Amino acid sequence: MELVIARCEEDLAWIRNVAPGIRATVYNKGPALDSLPSISLPNRGREAHSYLHHIVTRYESLSPVTVFCQGHPFDHCSNFHSVLRELQAAGFQTLPRFQWLGFIVDWDDARGERLFKNWSKNASRETLEMETFCRRLLEKSSAGPFVFFPGAQFVVTREAVHARPRSFYENALELSGEFPHAAHCFERTWDRVFMADGIPEKYRNESLPVYLKPIRRHLCRPAFQRDSV
Repeated sequence: MELVIARCEEDLAWIRNVAPGIRATVYNKGPALDSLPSISLPNRGREAHSYLHHIVTRYESLSPVTVFCQGHPFDHCSNFHSVLRELQAAGFQTLPRFQWLGFIVDWDDARGERLFKNWSKNASRETLEMETFCRRLLEKSSAGPFVFFPGAQFVVTREAVHARPRSFYENALELSGEFPHAAHCFERTWDRVFMADGIPEKYRNESLPVYLKPIRRHLCRPAFQRDSV
């Protein structure tokens, strides 16, 4: 298992507590890290650019399972270390092809009117162009709704990544740096990128948002996997 961390200015001291046997790869877009190996990237595209850079450059040498996370993963997955240990203990062969990490199942519309427009860090109340984004990324229109786990953190298998050619991710990488609010668009569609449905089946017809407490009991279950979407 490999842990891919998209870091900007976060303190990464927590990496010392990552379970042994999990390789950590840090993509750094902020100040230099003196005591931790990292790969420097230009500060663009937020975490989506870092994730996609990893997939494009390591396409032929991806780990069997990769966990993608923010520089401070605990905001959206407070028991992140426990989750890593459970994923590791579950065994590669039993994990679903894609699995969101987080404790909230939520949704947004094609313009981000519900979540993004009212986001505390979106002072200018801009919207998203999800329909255009989906046409450029997935070559098909989608008006939503987009059901996802906020935080852009997830687990994906090498087989799921390889279901699409490298050229798809090269296009996605380019899109991450040029499309308006691309990282927020990707945040809502990572499961679609890997042709999976990351929402547990038991929550697909429930009123959202759903708060998962505790998250531990919901991990590593077949309901997190569908072969296509």
